[in-house]
Amino acid sequence: MTIRRFLLIPAMATLLAACATTNPPASSSASLPAQWQAILPAAEKNTELRNWWQTNGDASLLELIEAAQKVSPTLSQAWSRMETARAARVAAGAALLPSLDGVANATRAKNQPGMPVATTAQAGLQTSWELDLFGGNRANNQAAQATLEGSQALWHDARISVAAEVAQLYFSALSCQQVADLSWQDAKSRAETARVTELSAQAGMSATATSALARASAAEGNSRAIQQAALCDLDIKALVALTAKPEAELRQLLNSAQASFKNLLPLAVSTLPAQLLTQRPDVFAAEKDVAAASSQVGAAEAQRYPRLSLSGSIGTMRYSAGGSDTRMDTWSVGPLALTLPIFNGGQTTANIEAAKARYLTASSNYHGKVRQAVREVEEALVNLNSTDARRLDSEISARGYDQALQATALRYNRGMASLLELEDARRTAFASQSALITLQLDRNRAWIALYRALGGGWDLSAQAASQSKTNS
Repeated sequence: MTIRRFLLIPAMATLLAACATTNPPASSSASLPAQWQAILPAAEKNTELRNWWQTNGDASLLELIEAAQKVSPTLSQAWSRMETARAARVAAGAALLPSLDGVANATRAKNQPGMPVATTAQAGLQTSWELDLFGGNRANNQAAQATLEGSQALWHDARISVAAEVAQLYFSALSCQQVADLSWQDAKSRAETARVTELSAQAGMSATATSALARASAAEGNSRAIQQAALCDLDIKALVALTAKPEAELRQLLNSAQASFKNLLPLAVSTLPAQLLTQRPDVFAAEKDVAAASSQVGAAEAQRYPRLSLSGSIGTMRYSAGGSDTRMDTWSVGPLALTLPIFNGGQTTANIEAAKARYLTASSNYHGKVRQAVREVEEALVNLNSTDARRLDSEISARGYDQALQATALRYNRGMASLLELEDARRTAFASQSALITLQLDRNRAWIALYRALGGGWDLSAQAASQSKTNS
């Protein structure tokens, strides 16, 4: 009869397990457009995302990206979160398995008057196991696994972000130096005009007002060149902070890269926006947040139901007293304990509601990430198309205004044009040449933004294979 009662407890628990928890959907369907609205880059000349930096062949940029990724606090934090999630996954998995502890103790005492001193030594193993009837521990393990996979993707996302930030600053510094060189050339030209005009005024061949205008123009050009040089210094300071490279070494690197400065190569863009879901690590991580939140709801609901645990032990004891030894081996199975939650002031219900709220937040965040990803690709494509459409006109404009400046300067030197005409031509030519340099920078920035928006070459299948290898 006693054995029957003992077996009745797990039987009742098994019947209760029929009330297994039901989690909300672990994945959320995203609404994506059927096709891109912006014009895609020409397909025949595109390069793959994964090796894009290497394909461009800029050794200086690759060196800076590698240096920045080594010292980036953002990347370090992402790595720390990934390792924390990995440890949490191991801990959650351990809850599904029995625990085993080794125990040992020894005592030496005289228990009664007239009796010899006795030595007692014990050693054994103790085990305990919570039978996961309602899947609470499994749900926690699934949530930890999803969190780990999401943190791994976010580590890659941090690497991509650092690379994009370095590239943006790198091309900004190179373009800034181009405008600075142009500004110093313009300032020297204005200074020479002021010198010649001053000599002419002293000889009585031109008006004093003309000389004053030339000096003002020279001062304006010099001030603008100084201001532009300061902007370039700010870009360099930012790169120093980002890469931890010594400033002198960084300046030397940028000076050597200036001669080979060129436009970035085009990127391949899938014609299907749905492909974006497998290319963006941040979108993948947001989807894993939904899966983790779903499992956490199940884990919270499992706390409503009974908990069944089993423990046991095996050991040996040696008793020595008065020259005689006694040994005794022991073992036990049980107790098999069933814990029924009855009242805890609404804590369990509150935890369930909080888990459901986190799930809704994670689902909303996932949909927002998808919409943001589509927006970033569309915006990058719009900027690319805009710079491409303006490039030919900007080149024609810069050449034309430069030719007009040369002709006006020649006419001015021959006394056939006024200084006002020369300054107007010079101002227009400088603005058009600066705009052409800025357009080149904008185009490279648009390619970098597209690289970032497309996921920077992150591969979902590669991460899945890596995760499978880790689990095995």
